[in-house]
Amino acid sequence: MMQADELIRQLKFDDKDLVTAVAQDFATGEILMLAFMNAESIRRTIDAGQAVYWSRSRKRLWHKGEESGNVQNVKEILVDCDGDAIVLKVEQEGGAACHTGHRSCFYRKIDNDGLTEISPRIFDPEIVYKKGGGH
Repeated sequence: MMQADELIRQLKFDDKDLVTAVAQDFATGEILMLAFMNAESIRRTIDAGQAVYWSRSRKRLWHKGEESGNVQNVKEILVDCDGDAIVLKVEQEGGAACHTGHRSCFYRKIDNDGLTEISPRIFDPEIVYKKGGGH
């Protein structure tokens, strides 16, 4: 895999020094979640081989699965044409990527009734995140 500093030099970070990151299931192509990464989270992701994001709400690095155990093993990293977004193709451990307990953060669809859940919860977030954290 490319060295972290080489990749970081090719990216266009926004005014908060972040790029958009989409996590996609490596085997199925299912979109699991959207998050943000800074230069340090990209370095750690490449070094560890597991997804590390920047939490905008907590204002800190967040190793995906640090509380839930549902880590993302990174198989491939794609960069979009503008260099301002990346896709992490991952193997999702534990079955759930979303802090709500669903497989994907995109577990609802818009229909005539409004938003309808299209997938069941895999775990109960109130049990997994006893402190009220998330992700």
